[in-house]
Amino acid sequence: MPDLSQRITGLTPGGDDGWGLFYEARARKAAGEPILELTIGEHDVGTDPAILDEMARAARAGHTGYASVPGIAPLRAAVAERLSAASGVAHGAENVLITPGGQSGLFAAHHAACGEGDAALLIDPYYATYPGTIRGVGAVPVPVAARPEDGFQPRAEDLAAAAARSGARSLLINSPNNPTGAVYGEATLEGIAQVAKAHDLWVISDEVYDSQVWDGWHRPFAGVEGMFARTLTVGSLSKSHAMTGSRLGWIAGPEAVIAHLVNLATHTTYGVPGYIQEAGLFALRRGAAAERAVAEPFRRRRDMVLARLERQQALRVIPPAGAMYVMLDVRATGMSGQAFGAGLLAEERVAIMPGESFGAAAAGHIRVALTLPDDQFGEALDRLFGYAVRQMEKARA
Repeated sequence: MPDLSQRITGLTPGGDDGWGLFYEARARKAAGEPILELTIGEHDVGTDPAILDEMARAARAGHTGYASVPGIAPLRAAVAERLSAASGVAHGAENVLITPGGQSGLFAAHHAACGEGDAALLIDPYYATYPGTIRGVGAVPVPVAARPEDGFQPRAEDLAAAAARSGARSLLINSPNNPTGAVYGEATLEGIAQVAKAHDLWVISDEVYDSQVWDGWHRPFAGVEGMFARTLTVGSLSKSHAMTGSRLGWIAGPEAVIAHLVNLATHTTYGVPGYIQEAGLFALRRGAAAERAVAEPFRRRRDMVLARLERQQALRVIPPAGAMYVMLDVRATGMSGQAFGAGLLAEERVAIMPGESFGAAAAGHIRVALTLPDDQFGEALDRLFGYAVRQMEKARA
């Protein structure tokens, strides 16, 4: 067999993509074990039946052929309207490309920003696919640590130093953040903007959790003064409307960049099925109240975790201001996040994601997804906290 390309074999150096415990939990669950999964950001309720009805209606109405590659005009306009209202910066349909989910948007955005061998900055902790996405376009990921003591808000001086050292072309940010739940404040955003200007960076802003904010408010990065012309915003209906499997997202940015990305889409994805786009348009037109209804269970479960944390000392947390996860510090147990997760799955049949899956800055932490119904979630928390207390007592013995 001929050799494969270094690009495809080098997506995840060492062969570890950070999802090992998730794969194990899914395999055990498929074999019949009653595993309680707190792993991925998958809603415990499915897509609203009304959205599915619209998808079926659109399919039966004939929207099953090739759709417009940039996206159907009404959907591009609706996304532009949503972005304009949130950012305070006028977006038109020409500033939007519809993509097969946010992940596809991240991949395409890095294609636009980075050439072969270019350095691409990303904030550590990061979503597990980020480094492989950057390697997939031939660029080199350069993590920049955000510290727990700073609430996982990246420091501008650290970003500037990394940009100067690497000669980076881009910076990938994510707020509200997966896995930490951090929502970047004004000072953080202004600091990122100054670094982007000083080092001539494209900023790729992953804002798929923009509807899930528990404390403070989310400011789209394109709305920071002077940033629209150098920002590519990635969004999705996956989290806001529980449409993860529909694979419907977007990239927004300057018109000239979007035109090139449409050309890229023509040569790669060739667009998104029309009936899915019609359903997405229907979903967006339901307004902010529908998005709040999807988000509310995660706020409630976040508060369940915080209430339990007050009654023990084995686990610590920086309260998440957004997103559907809680990042717990397990270092008082004397364990790494990986070891804690493996033991929790083996002894308690509860599956989480170890912090090490999300970068070096997340070592000694675990990510808990707030994605089970309340009764099952409460049971999973009982098992998780009980396991943590036992491990801490062992560590102190």
